[in-house]
Amino acid sequence: MKPYTVAFVSLGCAKNLVNAEQMMALCQQEGFAVTSDPEGADVAVLNTCGFIEAAKSEAIDHIIELGQLKQQGKLKKLLVAGCLSQRYPGEIRQELPEVDGMLGTGSYTDVVQAVRELMAGERAEHFGDVQQADDDGERLVTTPSYTAYLKIAEGCSNGCAFCVIPRLRGRYRSRSMQELLREARGLAERGVQELIVIAQDITRYGWDRKDGASLAGLLAELCKLPFHWIRLHYLYPEAVTDELIQLIARERKIVHYLDIPIQHANDGILKAMRRESTKAEIAALFAKLRRAMPDVVLRTSLICGLPGEGEAEFEELCQFLREQKIQRAGVFQFSPEEGTLAAVMDNQVDPETAARRVERVVELQSRIMDAYNEQRVGSCMEVLCEGVDPEQGCYVGRTYADSVEVDGQVLFTADDPVEAGQFVWVRITGTSDGDLTGRLEG
Repeated sequence: MKPYTVAFVSLGCAKNLVNAEQMMALCQQEGFAVTSDPEGADVAVLNTCGFIEAAKSEAIDHIIELGQLKQQGKLKKLLVAGCLSQRYPGEIRQELPEVDGMLGTGSYTDVVQAVRELMAGERAEHFGDVQQADDDGERLVTTPSYTAYLKIAEGCSNGCAFCVIPRLRGRYRSRSMQELLREARGLAERGVQELIVIAQDITRYGWDRKDGASLAGLLAELCKLPFHWIRLHYLYPEAVTDELIQLIARERKIVHYLDIPIQHANDGILKAMRRESTKAEIAALFAKLRRAMPDVVLRTSLICGLPGEGEAEFEELCQFLREQKIQRAGVFQFSPEEGTLAAVMDNQVDPETAARRVERVVELQSRIMDAYNEQRVGSCMEVLCEGVDPEQGCYVGRTYADSVEVDGQVLFTADDPVEAGQFVWVRITGTSDGDLTGRLEG
């Protein structure tokens, strides 16, 4: 059979990227040519995010762009996969005629069949059970050779009032430790130095299984493999145990960078969100983490404008941030997503008010992050080199305090060549627009 050329474009989070990498591996195993460039391909597979309005708009823009390639004769078929197709199959059929087929979030493993159906002139639509999606199997890793993700679970059972993910991805399902360690060993053998452990909530890993699996147990085994850094995304505050804290503090490979999404700091808003932690419990956890790891860098996610958030509730959030000085934060405007409890709550906040609150928190957090960076000046920090920045004319890398694509960088100079993927020690000499600057320590 003809070896079709299949192009992959993945939008959204790293968890989505892993699904795209699994589809790429399946296509490659079938003998298809796999590429990242849709122009000239037989089929473009667009793996979408449909979590919030901004993500939906981005996905639709990509669909329109790929549709234009089809009109120009530079692409034959368009297959839309992931959360957008799972959430809006009817709307896609009616309003986006350039889409030739869809894969739901329970049907990534049907990608080869879908490609063949499309190239045979059929319409391909596969919507398997989201509770039974297969997350094992090979991947065609697309991240730089020194960094890779390890997705340890699929779905979510937390039921936050603002979130549609359980509907799109199903209940929380932990992968087996045996399969995860097999995959991790393969990544280590390929030279991966930074392993990023991901799931919607990694802290609940193993809770749904009956084989004794736990995040602490998994991390202890991962630390035996030849990774240099192991990074954790995301830890929910109510599920961070003393055993886990002690392990992170003890194991040198696990970087002291913890992404703990708190979303808010007013107890009334947290309850409305159906979050399980109170402000006092979050503050107590942060204090415990800082006692165990004085160098810990905290990252969080925050939502402004949830229904019922008045000026007093918002100011309480701001005061909490001033007190806690969380070094990294993603700040989002509440998006009333169909099918969520929050979308139909009373006391909806005017979008313009919510947007202004986002700006205020971003400004507040920028000052906190700038202060953290200033405190680094004069210190010597370990940096993972990611190559050369041609615009700056220097090397660029990340410290343990900076995760891939979401945090800052270190711009540094060196007399001798430094390879991408190499760990070096850099003397921090200054700051520049949220980044650190420095020179290789000789």
